[in-house]
Amino acid sequence: MKFRRGNAAIALLLPLSLIAAACGDSGDRTTTAGDGDTTTTAADGVEPTKVASVGGGPHPFFDPWGPGTADAVADFELAGGTYEFPPQWELTAQNNLIETLVAQGYNAFTIFPGDANGTNTLMEELANEGIPSIAGGGCTSEPSPAAFCLATDVGNSAYIATKALITALGDKCTVDDPCQIVHIASRLVDPNTQARIAAVDLATSETEGRVEVLQHLTDSDDQEAATQKVGAILASSGDDIDGMISVAYVGSSVAATLLRNLGDKRILFIGIDDDPEVLRGIEDGFVLGTMSQNPYGQSYLGAWVLDKIRHGCTVQPTAPFLIDTGTFLITADGAPIGDIESVTIADYEQTRVDITNELMSTFEENYLDCP
Repeated sequence: MKFRRGNAAIALLLPLSLIAAACGDSGDRTTTAGDGDTTTTAADGVEPTKVASVGGGPHPFFDPWGPGTADAVADFELAGGTYEFPPQWELTAQNNLIETLVAQGYNAFTIFPGDANGTNTLMEELANEGIPSIAGGGCTSEPSPAAFCLATDVGNSAYIATKALITALGDKCTVDDPCQIVHIASRLVDPNTQARIAAVDLATSETEGRVEVLQHLTDSDDQEAATQKVGAILASSGDDIDGMISVAYVGSSVAATLLRNLGDKRILFIGIDDDPEVLRGIEDGFVLGTMSQNPYGQSYLGAWVLDKIRHGCTVQPTAPFLIDTGTFLITADGAPIGDIESVTIADYEQTRVDITNELMSTFEENYLDCP
């Protein structure tokens, strides 16, 4: 497993955190595909691939990893697959879970990094045992033993969302009377959070004083914290807030609920991911839009790439570490906001599939050397 490399990424759709403690899910979840029937060694002498997709903890963002893994097992005729996560957001708990899966015969892993540096240590141990891994949904620090990071380019996603919000605010924002926006962010220990903060700050700085960030609300991606923090700032400064952007799944759901409860359509809000409350808020006019990610594609594509690597493919030396699995804006009517295009709620799941298929069609040519 090579250590490398540049930080370029591909952007397939348009010119998102992740992730923290749970809303709703409170315990272990296991989604297993395949029953181990494929036990014969392949013609190349390699044992069949059993892939595990392992989340960082309980969180609804990871839910599509289960179907993505199961579909990959069926489509690529793998020996088996499972989606699991530890019961709490602790690196040790995640490491223990992965060690258990190795003991059960799993030999390929897509892992959301419990820690950007600490997960590298685990991945190095896996590599030493001949077990390839991919960072999914968030990247480990480079250089990394992971073959790739299959994730949203979170900085780009947050930048797009902020630009769309600024465009929607329009001419009401002036240097003499700047618009104030609130950024609802995920956990500070999340490897994606700092990149998102920087992207929001960059987009607002480009307005040259017409839009300002009133506050970054970090650690706002579990139900209790998000309700407390978002509720408090709406109560204390609601009249001064012109817009909100959330890059946290649960924070987006909470903000959409609170704006609906207030009956407030004056504050323009763009969230992230596809929580039902966020989608309902878009339909009813309380939410301007939400940035979709592609968790299904991360697990599905990850399983395919890992199987390729186990059967002799190597990573091209010039391949980027981060492969952007797609991000795009969902709105009620699918109309562009300025130069930011969008899709409707009815179309977003198919858009994810289309992005995944496009990635797969060129992945081997662009990023792998295969025998």
